[in-house]
Amino acid sequence: MTFGHDPRPKPAQSSKLNLMTYDDLRLLIDYNYWARDRVLDAVDTLTPEQFIRPMGNSFSSVRDTIAHICAAERIWITRLKGEKAQGPQTPDRIPDLDTARREWAELEAEMREQLAKLGPEVVERTIEYQDLRGKDQSDALWQVLQHVVNHGTYHRGQITTMLRQLDAAPPKSMDLIAFYR
Repeated sequence: MTFGHDPRPKPAQSSKLNLMTYDDLRLLIDYNYWARDRVLDAVDTLTPEQFIRPMGNSFSSVRDTIAHICAAERIWITRLKGEKAQGPQTPDRIPDLDTARREWAELEAEMREQLAKLGPEVVERTIEYQDLRGKDQSDALWQVLQHVVNHGTYHRGQITTMLRQLDAAPPKSMDLIAFYR
């Protein structure tokens, strides 16, 4: 079966359009942390020096990339709580993989707790917050959670590349279809 390409511009999505259910959101969060565990298992083979070695990536090292993902999740969780997010944290707060695992596990617990507190009605809720530049923003919660997962996927891909550059084995497949299977 093939699908043709429609060259016509797509209409702008309505902010009222609800494309996801609460169960869909929970499944995406499950995927996010399943993929996290796979990347951390692969990172576990690095030496402490390799973990912090500058690699010339958008975030210098494997550690710095993990720290960035965690800091971004912290910002979004804070916004989900209706609180004002602080700026990004410095990567040196994560000196080793054990610290990274603990921080990310705490974030997972907070994300799941917040989603449970918000409940199924959350799918249709719009959250209002200020971005890190102080500009007012408003986004559908399901879009925020898709962003959090997509952001993590992007940076896990960068970590995979760094692992290969360090001659370490890449993680097991983190593809969404592998999670579904």
